[in-house]
Amino acid sequence: MIFRILLLISLTSCVCGTFVVKVTQTSYQAEENDNITLEWMFTTKPDSSSTSLYIFCELFTDVKPLILYHVHEGVEVSESQDGQFAGRVQCDKDALREGRIRLHVSRLRTDDSGLYLCGVKTDYGESSDRCQLNVTAAVDQLKPQKPTVRPQPESRGRIGLYVGLTAAAVLTVCAGLYSAFRHCFTITKSEIVAV
Repeated sequence: MIFRILLLISLTSCVCGTFVVKVTQTSYQAEENDNITLEWMFTTKPDSSSTSLYIFCELFTDVKPLILYHVHEGVEVSESQDGQFAGRVQCDKDALREGRIRLHVSRLRTDDSGLYLCGVKTDYGESSDRCQLNVTAAVDQLKPQKPTVRPQPESRGRIGLYVGLTAAAVLTVCAGLYSAFRHCFTITKSEIVAV
């Protein structure tokens, strides 16, 4: 634990000499369940021993930092990896020999979002850099259809009532119109006698 704190402090302080760690991309955007590759590059020396290589990559969260990847004296320390990343993070060993840290993260989750810091320490220098990852919730390809709602017996009664009342109203209006037309166009006996 103390080593980890000292390593982070020393990695984030200053760049010693010409040794540099640099992210290839400062911001990543992905969707839940996708796979992504986070990448950092660092200065290499051909005559340097791999046992002098220390790598410490973390995700900073509101609660605590989570270890994504850890190399101690050139050996990967998978036991220190946080459970959130267990079985989901792979490092490209060939790229590592070339001075590239390529971390393949599979089956992304929304809680993988955050600030990732990767620090490297060698016998010829130390440095770190960070990138941001934003994982959004997966968009449903097919939204489930809502089941057809059948009217309840109580609803059927209401519908029948509305239909009945509407029909009665229409009949009343028709009867009123019929009566009015009949009154206007009916000739009474007194009118016939007068003619």
